[in-house]
Amino acid sequence: MISVEEARGRILDSLAPCGAETVPLAEGWNRVLARPVTARLTQPPADVSAMDGYAVRAADAVEGATLAVTGAAPAGHPFRGEVGPGEAVRIFTGAPVPEGADAILLQEDATAGGNGVRVNETVRPDRWIRRAGMDFRAGDTLVEAGRRLSARDIGLAAAGNHAWLPVHRAPRIAILATGDEIVLPGEPLPAGGIVSSNAHMLAALVRAAGGVPVVLPIAGDNHEAIGAAAEAARRCEMLVTTGGASVGEHDLVQSALAPHGFTLDFWKIAMRPGKPLIWGRLDGTPVLGLPGNPVSALVCGVLFLWPALMKLSGLPAAPLPLRMARLGADLPENDRREEYMRARLETDAEGRSVVVPATRQDSAMLRVLAGADALLQRPPHAPALQAGATVPVVHLADLGI
Repeated sequence: MISVEEARGRILDSLAPCGAETVPLAEGWNRVLARPVTARLTQPPADVSAMDGYAVRAADAVEGATLAVTGAAPAGHPFRGEVGPGEAVRIFTGAPVPEGADAILLQEDATAGGNGVRVNETVRPDRWIRRAGMDFRAGDTLVEAGRRLSARDIGLAAAGNHAWLPVHRAPRIAILATGDEIVLPGEPLPAGGIVSSNAHMLAALVRAAGGVPVVLPIAGDNHEAIGAAAEAARRCEMLVTTGGASVGEHDLVQSALAPHGFTLDFWKIAMRPGKPLIWGRLDGTPVLGLPGNPVSALVCGVLFLWPALMKLSGLPAAPLPLRMARLGADLPENDRREEYMRARLETDAEGRSVVVPATRQDSAMLRVLAGADALLQRPPHAPALQAGATVPVVHLADLGI
């Protein structure tokens, strides 16, 4: 068996980001930028007013002075003249500052009357003026490549005059559930049957990571069905299987894929839950074989599929986002396998945030998993811990799952 860290490293080292495509600005959210976005214009393009008021010469705008109003500058309609001595121009937020003016007199600091305006508070030079290029200038890099685009990034790209964005293709992940005993949700359940939950759970994880899930029909425990699914997965960036990854008589994934060009990299990992995990290639298509137990499948999805999706999406390879948390209950010592315990985030009697492992950690208990807020990581051979100790956890909300 190999360690979790080595397994994840071998998976990530064998993957490359998907190629680039150009998408409309409105479709760029949550995609990973393939090339830097640079500004196509200067923002603001000229000196503009930051407030509604009057464009003035600061030397004239002293308390008690009355200035002649010679025109107006609404946004989108610049004043074409010049502000001379003793003059003011009515101006609105975002409008270019007329020639000759070097400050803005706020409308709440002035009293308008007739063709003039009285200054009620002395104005300082440059006050309430946004200078040209204060935000960015043409040619500036606005968003670096390799960044997952947020709503703020989309707004910045739009302000830089970009209607289209170069992004990495969203990775397509084929998901294959195997086993004679499983049926789709809502279908009649035969004797000994189990409702298939893994494929839908993993599809949600893929979507949360920015990928495109392709859920294949369930394959029974026979080489032909699994082999047919393998062929369908060749148009995807990865094939993920659930079930059939162990060494039982009906665990057929490796042997069923072998005639189709499958080569194995590694198989077993020193972890709990999820020791039987397959990583290899179906010719050029990576294959990740997850355990059939639903909790094991999702935990392995978090530890291995999620980082793989980040790499395929164009993000730099990075470890899971671990946080440190205060333990809310005692823990016994751990054995030789790295463990990921389902846990809840709670508040103790003193009002402190603590992480409390679930009492039962069975890898088939989906209800416990659904109620968990975090996975509590325990290294191999970790000593017993008392409540109050600090432990590393993966917050599931950080992954959007």
